[in-house]
Amino acid sequence: MLKAQETLLEIDLNALEHNVTYLKSRIHSSTKFMAVVKSYAYGNAAVDIAKHLETLNADYFAVAYTYEGEQLRTSGVTTPILVLHPQAVSFNTLIENCLEPNLYSLKVLKEFVATAEVLNQKEYPVHLKFNTGLNRLGFSEAEIPEILSILKHTEAIKVTSLFSHMGASEDLNEKAFTIQQIETFKRISDLLLNQLPYKPMLHMCNTSGILNYPEAHFDMVRSGIGMYGFGNSEIENTHFKPITTLKTVISQIHHIPIGESVGYNRGYISDSPLTTATLPLGHADGIGREYGNGKGFVAINGQKAPIVGNTCMDMIMVDITNIDCQEGDEVIVFGDYPTAEEFAATANTISYELLTGLSQRIKRVVLK
Repeated sequence: MLKAQETLLEIDLNALEHNVTYLKSRIHSSTKFMAVVKSYAYGNAAVDIAKHLETLNADYFAVAYTYEGEQLRTSGVTTPILVLHPQAVSFNTLIENCLEPNLYSLKVLKEFVATAEVLNQKEYPVHLKFNTGLNRLGFSEAEIPEILSILKHTEAIKVTSLFSHMGASEDLNEKAFTIQQIETFKRISDLLLNQLPYKPMLHMCNTSGILNYPEAHFDMVRSGIGMYGFGNSEIENTHFKPITTLKTVISQIHHIPIGESVGYNRGYISDSPLTTATLPLGHADGIGREYGNGKGFVAINGQKAPIVGNTCMDMIMVDITNIDCQEGDEVIVFGDYPTAEEFAATANTISYELLTGLSQRIKRVVLK
């Protein structure tokens, strides 16, 4: 672990390996593992993480957009990459980089087939996504006959997988909904498998699906947030290690008399003598305006220092009245304590949003 002298994001590849090992222990040895590295690997460093995951024998990567996959290919990543939300304008780039598209509607399917035929592709690998209740992306069951007709009349593509996405796998109060999703996906898959002359892989589980629904592991599982250290429950979180620590330093200390304000718009007015520390990060770094005035805290010498006043673009102020510290001391914004989940929860949001919202201007330091 490095001692911070500036704002930096520390990424621990040993913790990543620990989390992947645990996730793989929850699936059958024959079940493939897809690592989700979209959005800079959940706000971290996609290339470093993907390359390390290749050493851990990840079977597939998933990104959201074509340019994310192109970046990985340009950096030397060779593992198959699923593009979860491709757009027709990027199909040529997608094919040039040997990326595999998620085709989720008849329009997108027809457009990709047309592009693949123009480029003289044969059996180009594609993935078909079906909507089983999330109502976000995906074919409907009623569209299966037309899908099969399109597939029958082209040699340009070949279906590598059929998949869907769980909408509430982390919430056991919604178990009936998730089981219904699983049964719907099984029914849809059977309809297609009975008509196709080959057998695509099936996959449906995200991190919480891996942990809570082993009956739905099928041929492959997908993990994003679990790899980065969160199991979506207090019990499961004990098995994971957060890979990300956001650190900064104290730039300046102020002693605030009673009645004085702190920050823009006099967002906080002291009702007792107050000592504050100013830290060099703000909403331009991903610590949004929703934090401050009772929402969000950092750790200084292991002690809780609440954010006071309104978050500035490049700075936040924290209450250090009862903390023994000085200018230049290291500050943990989130990591082991507080965790990203704990930090985000103070503003009624989630670790996913906090992590993926971290600015790329923050220096990344990868620990190997």
